[in-house]
Amino acid sequence: MRIAVASGKGGTGKTTVATNLAFVAARAGRRTAYVDCDVEEPNGHIFLKPQFEHASAVGTLIPRVDEDLCTHCGLCGEICQYSAIAAVEKAVLVFAELCHGCGGCSLVCPAGAITEVLHETGQVQVGRAGAVRFVHGRLNVGQPMSPPVIRAVRQAAPDEELVILDAPPGTSCPVIESIRGADFVVLVTEPTPFGLNDLKLAVEMVRALKLPLGVVINRAGMGDRETNAFCRQNRLAVLEEIPDDRRIAEAYSRGELAAEAIDEYGTLFEGLLEKVT
Repeated sequence: MRIAVASGKGGTGKTTVATNLAFVAARAGRRTAYVDCDVEEPNGHIFLKPQFEHASAVGTLIPRVDEDLCTHCGLCGEICQYSAIAAVEKAVLVFAELCHGCGGCSLVCPAGAITEVLHETGQVQVGRAGAVRFVHGRLNVGQPMSPPVIRAVRQAAPDEELVILDAPPGTSCPVIESIRGADFVVLVTEPTPFGLNDLKLAVEMVRALKLPLGVVINRAGMGDRETNAFCRQNRLAVLEEIPDDRRIAEAYSRGELAAEAIDEYGTLFEGLLEKVT
């Protein structure tokens, strides 16, 4: 089973939920993998503290032009839908940051002047955090496109009984790439106007993908009840309400899992896992 944990905005406690679910699942004897798809800001390792076993580079294939063979026909620039390559006067310019690696330019080049070379955009690391199999990726600083790295992270995920996918925040392409094909999506929110606004966007996204979902309200009691009312009106299951408890914040500040540091939250996350599965 693949459980994706997502949120419409950052800072709601998404990684807190994902890492604690992975921990209690492994503690219960389930073969579990935690997959951190937030490749721009991965931080699940801070809490699960894995030992990494190997790493591999991730990249996209970009065109390299042999100027001695190039006839400057301009077909490469015409086929590129992202303006990643352009023939200008007596030169061909390649913009690696715009290239999606489709290979179209090399296919249409009549002179065979274009070959493809790997442009490294990130890295995937695989290891273990106790009984939890651990995978995360890191997008290289300055790289604009994270979906290729996210795809590599998901491909590196082991085929375990339970896979927890920790998605990036928001509702854009990286999130969709992370949750696509999940068996269930847990949306983490907080009871504030900002949390509710972004929850609505996230619900719309998940429903567009036709995936089953439920809601976890983190820091319950700190705001209003509008989020609960929205969930009732839209027939969304509120799977759990995590209290606004200073002890959780203190454990978080130490890089500790709430389910491990505080017994009652171990029970809470075990109950949440049972509801989801």
